[in-house]
Amino acid sequence: MSKDEKPYFVHESSYVDEGAVIGEGTKVWHFSHVMGGAVIGKGCSIGQNVNIGSKAVLGDNVKVQNNVSIYDNITLEDDTFCGPSMVFTNVFNPRSHVSRKDEYMDTLVKRGATIGANATVVCGNTIGRYALIGAGAVVTKDVPDYALMYGNPACRHGWVCQCGVKLHLAGDQSTCSGCGAKYKLIDDTLQPA
Repeated sequence: MSKDEKPYFVHESSYVDEGAVIGEGTKVWHFSHVMGGAVIGKGCSIGQNVNIGSKAVLGDNVKVQNNVSIYDNITLEDDTFCGPSMVFTNVFNPRSHVSRKDEYMDTLVKRGATIGANATVVCGNTIGRYALIGAGAVVTKDVPDYALMYGNPACRHGWVCQCGVKLHLAGDQSTCSGCGAKYKLIDDTLQPA
């Protein structure tokens, strides 16, 4: 690789501002903008028409589908998935005539979580590890690890395995029908057994 070659791909219609950090093997597709200061890990896929703010952090192997904006103060840990046209917010009460940049709230999406198409994640919340947020859901509170959430506002409708298959509890235990992983429910918290 020559000194001018980058270890990642950026489509010619996209912009990556100076000061952005992008990991090896990441692909930034059509009409996207990565602002200076943004940090994107290795092996990520940034879809068409995606905007990534200057204070956004993406881990490794993150998949961001088309038409998603990842604003300042949003962190996506490794192996997370953002479905097409899902929405993050970063201010709780925005007004055009009032600057609230000093009021941005942190949003954390933990390792392996999936957010479905057209879902909305209201700022200031944490989505737990391997949680699955259904298409069109509106997340207004913290989401537990492995939770299956959908609706408006999003409510828990069960649990999912790390592989994404819905779990069926027998008492306080479950074995995934997809991969065979075992889980145990302890104090309304699902944990690998």
